[in-house]
Amino acid sequence: MSTAPSVATEAILVKSEEMPEGSVEVKGYDFNEGVDYKKLFESYSRSGFQATSVGNAITEINRMIDCKLKPVPEGKAKETNPNPDRPMTNCTLFLSYTSNLVSAGTREVIRYLVQHNMVDVLVSSAGGIEEDYIKCMAPTYIGDFALSGRDLRSKGINRIGNLLVPNANYCKFEDWVIPIFDAMLEEQKEQGTLWTPSKMIWRLGKEIDNPDSIYYWAFKNKIPVVCPALTDGSLGDMLYLHSYKNPGLVLDIIQDIRLVNSQAVFAVNSGMIILGGGIVKHHTCNANLMRNGADFSVFVNTGNEFDGSDSGARPDEAISWGKIKPTAKPVKVYADASVVFPIMVAETFALRQKEFEELYNKIK
Repeated sequence: MSTAPSVATEAILVKSEEMPEGSVEVKGYDFNEGVDYKKLFESYSRSGFQATSVGNAITEINRMIDCKLKPVPEGKAKETNPNPDRPMTNCTLFLSYTSNLVSAGTREVIRYLVQHNMVDVLVSSAGGIEEDYIKCMAPTYIGDFALSGRDLRSKGINRIGNLLVPNANYCKFEDWVIPIFDAMLEEQKEQGTLWTPSKMIWRLGKEIDNPDSIYYWAFKNKIPVVCPALTDGSLGDMLYLHSYKNPGLVLDIIQDIRLVNSQAVFAVNSGMIILGGGIVKHHTCNANLMRNGADFSVFVNTGNEFDGSDSGARPDEAISWGKIKPTAKPVKVYADASVVFPIMVAETFALRQKEFEELYNKIK
């Protein structure tokens, strides 16, 4: 009877070392236990692949919240608070997101966090600002990724992935925003008001006066909203048109870079939740570079690092720049944020709403 070649058996049957103590066994959710979403999501960290990343992100966000709920060290609350209109907490939470997430239903998840004072600084691209106001005036609709761009163009309908936005929505936005620009210009001339993108966003949040709006709540709760490329969208189109109709309105972006950097520099601890890539990811990380790195970080995006872009860069690259502390336990989830972010919020902020209410009642 012939035997297998020794080279093959030695290659296949390499002796195993013992697994390190505390190694986690892969084990998904057993639906024989019924439909229990709490247990289902708790099983993610043991399931592998991106489910484990989601589970780890939930753990990291809860660590941010735990840190935030602790008392501010003596002497920190007033002397170093960069936003005196808003009480300082033990961990400043940055929430950053790309515009597509406000176009999508993720907007309502973000609005919930802002409404209940759960985050401290927002960083968005331009579409993430204007789409919020526009949705207060007219709806965005579900369409299909396969719809013909030529056909939609002839009908005056714009496609954002599988979402549809009629041109009429932007016309309503223009009718609403141009008179506000006029009033802002008048204040600039008569009162010497120095407008910044963040001040404009608050002003529009005040004017929209709609609790469905993210920026209504940002204005009401004095949560700064930083948009380093405010002109890259419909708001830019409106500012362009306004510069011909009633020229002279000025926005100072230097004051906003001081604002966002100061939020990081003077934070007792700092946490970043960044949905998507591009300018919102880099702007938030770069602000945290000014304090030698964030203490907590969660990235959610579909970008890869092979092309060297910051959008796809893993957290370890940010550590090399000093944007995340070497002692941190950052998490990157490779996923569409519209799928996973509501789950992450459900297992963190939403379960702890009462704790946030108690915190702000105590420190007001």
